[in-house]
Amino acid sequence: MTDLLSFLLAAAHSAPELGGLGEMWGHILNDFSNLGEPAAWQAFLQVLAIDLVMAGDNAIVVGALAAGLPPEQRKKVILIGIAAALVLRIVFALVVVQLLQIVGLIFAGGLLLLWVSWKFWRELHPDKGHEHSAGSPEIAGDEHSGLAPAKSFASAAWAVAVADVSMSLDNVLGVAGAAKDHPGILIIGLLFAVALMGLAANYIAKIIDRHRWVGYLGLAVIVWVAGKMIYEGYTDPVLGVGQLFG
Repeated sequence: MTDLLSFLLAAAHSAPELGGLGEMWGHILNDFSNLGEPAAWQAFLQVLAIDLVMAGDNAIVVGALAAGLPPEQRKKVILIGIAAALVLRIVFALVVVQLLQIVGLIFAGGLLLLWVSWKFWRELHPDKGHEHSAGSPEIAGDEHSGLAPAKSFASAAWAVAVADVSMSLDNVLGVAGAAKDHPGILIIGLLFAVALMGLAANYIAKIIDRHRWVGYLGLAVIVWVAGKMIYEGYTDPVLGVGQLFG
């Protein structure tokens, strides 16, 4: 037990922190000045794809859950959902580096992203005979979500809040998994996720609904990042779960 505790404490101090604003700016300048390097460019493109797909998916889920409400209540739930997702992304972004210092969380995050990939695949391949939502007119593509609309304002608000927690954590973990070796790109990716959710989530949902290849591209990136996180989360000499088993 003492050895295990020592191992966990060492892991908590091993991963680099983003530091204050000055240090963050330094990370950004360093990474983007080296954006021509294949690893940095790949991380940047992965982060963009994850942010775009997950912002659109978030909007689609919120719209589907609110679809059964009267127009005024539906608009309020959609507004609450987008605002909550915005706040949650900020909160998770502030703690993501510390979270990833916990032994096993990179591995768990990879498994979580695999589950996200499966759900997104289902959304891209709706079962036409079992659609559960007519969709909200304010959100494009939510009629194919497969989600049953909530029956009251309170139940819709609660379901949206629960969904926002999950999807915001998925988004932040995905960005962190794609760019954890490039802290400057990680910072910009998290800021971009917040901006997209606040300003353009419904527009992105429309793009995914009209051009399914965008969704497939984002799905492929998420699966790749999930696999990388699972592999690194097991084999990493400090934070990998494989170290717990000798």
